[in-house]
Amino acid sequence: MAINETMQAVQITEFGGPEVLVPAEVPMPAPGEGEVLVQLDVAGINFSDIGWREGKRGGTPPLIDRTEGAGTVAALGAGVSGLAEGDRVAYWNPRIGSYAAYATCPAFRVVKLPDEMDFGTGAALMLQGFTAHYLVRSSCEVQAGETILFHAGAGGVGQIAVQIAKAQGARVLVTVGSEEKAAFAKEIGADAAILYDEVDFAEAARELTGGEGVHAVYDSVGAATWEGSLKALRVRGKVAYFGAASGPIPDMDLGILASLGSLSVIRTTLRDYVRDAEEIDWRAGEMFDLWRDGKLKIKIGHTYPLAEAGAAQADMQGRRTSGKLLLKP
Repeated sequence: MAINETMQAVQITEFGGPEVLVPAEVPMPAPGEGEVLVQLDVAGINFSDIGWREGKRGGTPPLIDRTEGAGTVAALGAGVSGLAEGDRVAYWNPRIGSYAAYATCPAFRVVKLPDEMDFGTGAALMLQGFTAHYLVRSSCEVQAGETILFHAGAGGVGQIAVQIAKAQGARVLVTVGSEEKAAFAKEIGADAAILYDEVDFAEAARELTGGEGVHAVYDSVGAATWEGSLKALRVRGKVAYFGAASGPIPDMDLGILASLGSLSVIRTTLRDYVRDAEEIDWRAGEMFDLWRDGKLKIKIGHTYPLAEAGAAQADMQGRRTSGKLLLKP
């Protein structure tokens, strides 16, 4: 591959709104030692991309947004084993650079896709899939017979978490923003969908549990929901905050946790739950097995051309989407 080759990409030209995402021709990346070059069939879109675009995650423009994709191995760096050119793969990489035709990734973060799995599903099972898996299987592990509440249950992470939790034998309640999203959440297995704009979701969760509350709440909304999430818990319940779409939660007096029933709170991030190839392979393998068994179905909400990355992020921020959003180079 010639060093002077270029490729299509979408760059963050400056920090700001969706309009700062601009198509560009940029140099083709080359894999370094222990890295893989992937020719992307699709790049996934997630709320974290918006944080990069707005300058909340650091970096100096111009930058190529996104951390996730699926495609075929185009080249291997020195020292890479277990992969070959032409392999169908997907990855999540904490470094940005996936709104493009090609991207590099450390080889230990790359997983081979089942032959029968499409690239869109593979991409959906990376950042959002890994996040759903670590929440349900590790940080606040769900046990059979427990009841949980998952915010944004029709979203990219939510749709996967609902199905993993059901496979674990849990009763799953979700919050959603519309009747359409409620219907979708129930279709994939949610036992009840609470419309958060119409009712107090904490009160609704308690009513659905006979006044006891849920065993665990999974909250990526933050400022707008943190207090209700605590009130929805039963005695000794747990809440995992893993995002802040509405802003960060305020400083908390830990005495509140005691007064509400000896509650537990954690604030998690994906990178600490996919630290090595063994953990990544375990999480991916469990999700791939559920998918093969028909217990995990992925809804692709919309696929946008690469050049329309700004419109895709605007739709996501405006809550006009459900399911997984993709970009097509």
